[in-house]
Amino acid sequence: MVTTIRFGGYQGDNSVHTRAARVFCSRLKDLAGDRVDVIFEQNIVEQGHKAADLLSKTASGELDGCYFSSSYLTGEVPELGLFDQHFVVPDRRHAYAVLDGALGARLATEVESHTEFAILAYWDNGIRNVSSGRGPIRAPKDCEGLKIRTLANDDHMRVFRSLGFDPLKIDVRDLPAAVEEFRVDAQENPLTNIYNFGIHNTHRHITLTQHLLGVALVLFNKNVVAAWPQDVRDAVNAALEEATAEQRKFAEGDDAKCAEAMLAEGVDLITLTDAERAEFAKATAKEVAATRTAFNPEFIELFERDLAGVSDH
Repeated sequence: MVTTIRFGGYQGDNSVHTRAARVFCSRLKDLAGDRVDVIFEQNIVEQGHKAADLLSKTASGELDGCYFSSSYLTGEVPELGLFDQHFVVPDRRHAYAVLDGALGARLATEVESHTEFAILAYWDNGIRNVSSGRGPIRAPKDCEGLKIRTLANDDHMRVFRSLGFDPLKIDVRDLPAAVEEFRVDAQENPLTNIYNFGIHNTHRHITLTQHLLGVALVLFNKNVVAAWPQDVRDAVNAALEEATAEQRKFAEGDDAKCAEAMLAEGVDLITLTDAERAEFAKATAKEVAATRTAFNPEFIELFERDLAGVSDH
């Protein structure tokens, strides 16, 4: 019996997610051979869909799996918002410890209990930074009155509002046009997206706020996963483990490459001093604390424990 696995994405050839998805599909075929038929729908946006349609397509079973930002599922599982605490997680090493530790495992159980999805991996959705087409941003006062596109997540919007921004929800499909037409003055994304979407051509000032590490969940329809033969399930998990390791390498490497490319094109990359970054953290601290009130204390304890377990060496 052949098991067909249809996996969807929303990005182009150079995306770290697209490249990782190809690794996944290739390794799955290597491991499972003729037992699986793997179909990768690389970019549903090119078919006229919104990127967010990946979630509904996977929930309905039209797709078996996809990758997508964890922020879009916080309505069903509020504790996923632990990944969205601005200026709290200092670097990728700490973020990966949380994703791969007890909290990540507990959240996977929670998502499966409250949604149509099973989390099979956590991918690096990039360290997020702020770009501007209206001038450099070095302090919260520089944000006053600027329209910023951010993720369709109420917690994110409250945080950016506390900095003085006017936050807007715009699907990623429509973001490049919104930037080019100056329907937004600013937006926040990883450097890879800023470069690959061509946002830097209009937004010539990029502030390396590094306010959070975005998380892309690798989601599969939980009923589909439950129906897989055990050998297929084992092959999928093994292939995703390899793809996840590669995806995180891609993400880190592409940050450096994209920064170098944009500097060569004359983009203003602004590195904040510790004191300047602390101003942003102070301005957003009240809203970050408010976000935490929605979380189960058990999850907060796991989060803090996983963070504290990272060695300084």
